[in-house]
Amino acid sequence: MASTTPKKYFIIDFDSTFTKVEGLDELAKIALKGSANQEETVAEIRRLTDLGMSGELTFAEALSKRLALLSANKTHIDELVSFLKDNISDSFARNEVFFEHCADQVIILSSGFKDFIVPVATGLGVKEENIYANTFTFDAEGNITGADTENVLAGNGGKVKLVKSLNLDGEVHVIGDGFTDYEIRQSGLAEKFYAFIENVKRDKVVAVADEVVKSLDEILWMNHMPRSQSYPKSRIKILLLENVHQAAVAAFKKEGFDVDFHVGALDGEELIEKIKDASIVGLRSKTMLTAEVLEHAEKLIAVGAFCIGTNQIDLEKCTEMGVAVFNAPYSNTRSVVELAIAEMIMLIRKIPSNSERMHRGVWNKSATNAFEIRGKKLGLIGYGHIGMQLSVVAEAMGMEVYFYDAMDKMPIGNAIKCRSMEEVFAVSDVVSLHIDGRPENNDLITAKEFAQMKDGVIFLNLARGFVVEIPALVNALKSGKIAGAGVDVFPKEPKTNKEPFESELMGMENVILSPHIGGSTEEAQEMIGHYVPERLLEYMNNGSTTGSVNFPEVQLPMLGESHRLMHIHKNVPGIMAKINSLCAKHDINVSGQYLKTNETIGYVIMDVNRSYSPEFLEELREIDNTIKFRKLF
Repeated sequence: MASTTPKKYFIIDFDSTFTKVEGLDELAKIALKGSANQEETVAEIRRLTDLGMSGELTFAEALSKRLALLSANKTHIDELVSFLKDNISDSFARNEVFFEHCADQVIILSSGFKDFIVPVATGLGVKEENIYANTFTFDAEGNITGADTENVLAGNGGKVKLVKSLNLDGEVHVIGDGFTDYEIRQSGLAEKFYAFIENVKRDKVVAVADEVVKSLDEILWMNHMPRSQSYPKSRIKILLLENVHQAAVAAFKKEGFDVDFHVGALDGEELIEKIKDASIVGLRSKTMLTAEVLEHAEKLIAVGAFCIGTNQIDLEKCTEMGVAVFNAPYSNTRSVVELAIAEMIMLIRKIPSNSERMHRGVWNKSATNAFEIRGKKLGLIGYGHIGMQLSVVAEAMGMEVYFYDAMDKMPIGNAIKCRSMEEVFAVSDVVSLHIDGRPENNDLITAKEFAQMKDGVIFLNLARGFVVEIPALVNALKSGKIAGAGVDVFPKEPKTNKEPFESELMGMENVILSPHIGGSTEEAQEMIGHYVPERLLEYMNNGSTTGSVNFPEVQLPMLGESHRLMHIHKNVPGIMAKINSLCAKHDINVSGQYLKTNETIGYVIMDVNRSYSPEFLEELREIDNTIKFRKLF
């Protein structure tokens, strides 16, 4: 029996919809390049474009006024085509599969010009015979003189007239950013008008739309059409806090996600409100994702810590909720190491106190109590990635390195492993902390530990603010026990640059205070800005958990011609048997299956054929001890 489902036609605008820009505006930029009045003329053409798109000028009037300002030649059109091919809207560019499989259902209908639309649209798979647009007229030298007035699209109501002439037998869906696109729906010739706001948002157009969409993915998802994404990512919110690098913002936006970016940290009710509809949260060290906050994050799938530590995140609660957490364990290591080296040299040479005197006009040239670091003993408390690299660099500069770590670590180079912190303190001329923020490290260094150090020691804390008892450090500095200190982290830190900083260490001689910038170099932040989103996007797009600090690590192959089902569950016996039983019950062909567990959860990934029932998915979700379930294709 023949299908009764009506054929769907998608009538798509070109300028600011299929492409990110307005073709005539860009043609004017190219043609007027180097001209004294380029900016002024292009701005006027853009203004007329906006008036026409918003319905404030008739189309014919807006077009004639724009063409009168345009001083372009056929040669400029070639350059424009090349530019437009590089500026196809992101959601269109990634959905070639739609244009490939639905070419007969796609119609480009534009008030722009075929001269530049055809070579761009056909490159994505649109049929040339399905492209309707204006055409330029030229003089003998190839200069543009206007538009072909015989073309119905050159006049008012042109799009409506042309659609009527097509006499399409099926559902008509119009996608565009302008009022002339809406007029097709207004005339009764279309089932729906989608205001497309990926590139530009016109309030008057949005106000009359059936649907407001941020990407083509949303439209294809609503209409069950072939597409590159399992779900419309423009409807997925990414909450990025604490001024993470713009490389991260760009990575998520390129994928089509809705990015909510904040310069500062959030807490309390503000954080709870923002996290409610977030699927991914990216943060640094100041935003505290407590169990109480996470209780409100019902849509949360993953968290990215744009730093080394994850103590600001309740990992146990995240695991319980099936939320994968990723961090950047190596990306800012070198930056912290270089700051530690710089500060120990500055402090052992008494540069901070001498600099302060010089600013007051005091000249005090003396070698007394100023030393080289060569031949000195460096004591490291914590021998992780930063401690190890600092050990290598310090040794290359002629220092002897001693270290203590709660975990059994193999020494690098000639470093000497000690059995206790006290053993390190007894020999060290410089002590540098590189420990994590676990609760047991709270007030790890107190008056007792300072007393165990050599007199005149240089002390650095570039690790965590709460690991050092600040009053004890102040007393040790005042007594001369500590000859100089470098402190980059504090028990209480401002959430933003606008808040004041307060500390008992302020104003003390030979003390370097820095605002938690150990890893804050352009190089480190850019590396983190690329690394963390890569891990998060791998998880969202492919299911891989490489680099997760709380999930079993699974490196998955790229998804092929199948659907990928991901089942997160409590690590209890029998889950795999139930999953396999369901596959047999529903006659599911499994092309690949992967399982990893840790002490808390199990993570199963199945690649299956495309034919399965909604009942199969529902039964997978309802397996006892299921935490989360999602699918990709």
